[in-house]
Amino acid sequence: MQNNIDQTDLGILKLLQHDASLTNKELSYKLNKSIATIHERVKRLKEQGYIKKIVAILDRKKVGSNLVAFSQVLLNDHAADTLNEFEKEVTKFPEVMECLQMTGAYDFFLRIATSDMDSYHTFYRTKLATLPNITTVQSFFVLSEAKSDTAYPL
Repeated sequence: MQNNIDQTDLGILKLLQHDASLTNKELSYKLNKSIATIHERVKRLKEQGYIKKIVAILDRKKVGSNLVAFSQVLLNDHAADTLNEFEKEVTKFPEVMECLQMTGAYDFFLRIATSDMDSYHTFYRTKLATLPNITTVQSFFVLSEAKSDTAYPL
C-alpha cells in the first residue's frame, strides 16, 4: 500500500468497502472526524484511484443470474495482439463478469453469469466459441456459495 494514506484513510476505505452507501456525515461520526475532512479525503481517495467506483452489489438470483460458470480458456496463439484482441472481444459480452489473464495451463479465467444452462449453452455457442484462436474452454459450474466477498483486507 502506498505511503500517502494514513489510518483515517484506511478507516474510510474499510467502511466504504462494506457499505458504500454511508454518507460523509455517517463516516465522520464513525471515524470521529469532521464532515469536511471526510469529504476531502474521500474525494482524494477517488482521485488517487484507491476508490475505483461506487456500486451496489445485487443478489444475482433475484435478478435472474442463477447460473455462474468459471471458464478456463486456452488460446492457440500467445502473441500480444492475439491476447489483446481476445480480452477486447470477450469483455464486450455482458455475461462475462470477470476476465483475468492467468499463468499456468490456461491463458484466461472467466466468470460468466447466465440465467440457466440453456442460456449458458447459447452464450457458449453464439459468442464465446465464435472468438478466434480459442483452443480449449473448460467450464466449472457453481453449486453453492459459502463466501462471496468484495472487500480486501486492509
